Amino acid sequence: MADVMEALRRKTVTHTTGPGPIPTVVPSEPIIQQAGATGHHTLWVVFVIMFVSTVIFAALAYRTPVQKRLFHIITAFITTFATISYFAMASGDGNSFTHIVKHHSHKGGIPDTQQDIYRQVFFARYIDWSVTTPLLLLDLALLAGLNGANILVAIVADVIMILTGMFAAYAQEGATRWAYYAMSCAAFLVVIYLLAVPGRRNALARDQKTASFFTSIGLFTLILWTAYPIVWGIGDGARRMGVDAEILCYAVLDVLAKPVFGIWLLFTHDRMPSTNLNLEGVWAHGFGKREGTLRVGDDDDGA
Repeated sequence: MADVMEALRRKTVTHTTGPGPIPTVVPSEPIIQQAGATGHHTLWVVFVIMFVSTVIFAALAYRTPVQKRLFHIITAFITTFATISYFAMASGDGNSFTHIVKHHSHKGGIPDTQQDIYRQVFFARYIDWSVTTPLLLLDLALLAGLNGANILVAIVADVIMILTGMFAAYAQEGATRWAYYAMSCAAFLVVIYLLAVPGRRNALARDQKTASFFTSIGLFTLILWTAYPIVWGIGDGARRMGVDAEILCYAVLDVLAKPVFGIWLLFTHDRMPSTNLNLEGVWAHGFGKREGTLRVGDDDDGA
């Protein structure tokens, strides 16, 4: 923000191109792209939606036997982190300004000029996504019955996708920004492949109802997630979209991808026994039971 105020204080810049009159160039006023009233109101509305969703998902988890509560807990965590993120953004925290400089060349001995652009970037959003999107993937992976190796690769690819997107948002050079964007998209393709190919194959191996449900909710998620890089490309990428419009687009996508996704997943899961994951041992009974204890250093010979 200090850079923004410094840019606003600048009045004129004088350049000398050689002997003769010294042309005086009045620089363009810096462009400040930041959230307005519409954006702030939207952030507060989504905060309330995420908070209410968290309360609902927590209540659903509480009334579900602990052995069958995994989906409920994961989904409640998703909206919990989103609630914190939207509170940070709505209250004025969780953001900073990135500085972009556009250079303009002129003919006739007129010195080159530059246009300073300061755009508000909500880094809280990327922190949110780096936690919530792996949890969303975990929901889908467990529903499909993916193996541990594929789940790990999908989650790591997802984190790479989010982090490179954040680096791109703060990159000053256009080439660097779009290089990070390309990395993010490549990681997204890995996620799509793991859900669409081994994920669907594993779901089909379970039963028809589970396969049909996974296909529907998985396709719903992939369509929404495909919209995110499009919004990013127009907004933080090309700076062709205002910050308020960007907030509105992400708000709609986040509500669909988290509360709506969660309601669909949990209510269908509760009505579909084939999707249950019965977890016993430590998960259900703690470390006090023999089947839930960790045995370190034992051997079969009793030595």
